[in-house]
Amino acid sequence: MFKLIAAIVPDGQGQEISLAARSAGSPGGTILPARGTAPSSVLSILGFGDSSKEILLTVVPDSVEEKVSATIKEECLKRKGKGALFLLEVNSFIKSGSKGNFFAEEKAMEKKEGCQMINVIVNKGYAEDAMAAARSAGAGGGTVLTGRGTAKEGDEKFFGVEIVPEKELLMILAPNQKARAVVDAIKCLDCFSKDGSGIIFTADASGFSLLGKR
Repeated sequence: MFKLIAAIVPDGQGQEISLAARSAGSPGGTILPARGTAPSSVLSILGFGDSSKEILLTVVPDSVEEKVSATIKEECLKRKGKGALFLLEVNSFIKSGSKGNFFAEEKAMEKKEGCQMINVIVNKGYAEDAMAAARSAGAGGGTVLTGRGTAKEGDEKFFGVEIVPEKELLMILAPNQKARAVVDAIKCLDCFSKDGSGIIFTADASGFSLLGKR
């Protein structure tokens, strides 16, 4: 089983915190640029302001989740960085080039009700290809965020390639009954055949509503 660890940290600290996480068993990660938006009245509680942030995303096995989370927290204390960390249960996890693919809860995808958040991390320029494949399998649309990988030259890669590349995170919300077909369509792309070129992971989503429509 796997979990997604998401750590929101001050700008410029994502790479070093990722290295600390790797020392505790994280296989790698993706860093997304962001900014805090909390009002000054709660800054002392949350440590967020209208300032630059980075979001480190790493999918780790359950066996190392506690150690990786604790290491990230300790590293943030050393750097006196304010931020937040949270976990998400991962229903399925696939890495590019894998002969065997991991699906933790296939039954969740077969339910008629509910949705899956499908997250696809690929090298820059391939998110549109992934979205086209997803649409062919019944997905409606998606959202693309840009970031960077944390792999180093010479590493055995899990999230990145030989050097730290630019990455794209494609987020797709799909009904449970279509999610497996969407994932299968994306993982069959040529850009997903090479080891280290990307990952796909899914998680349950609830409370879906279309904004701006009655």
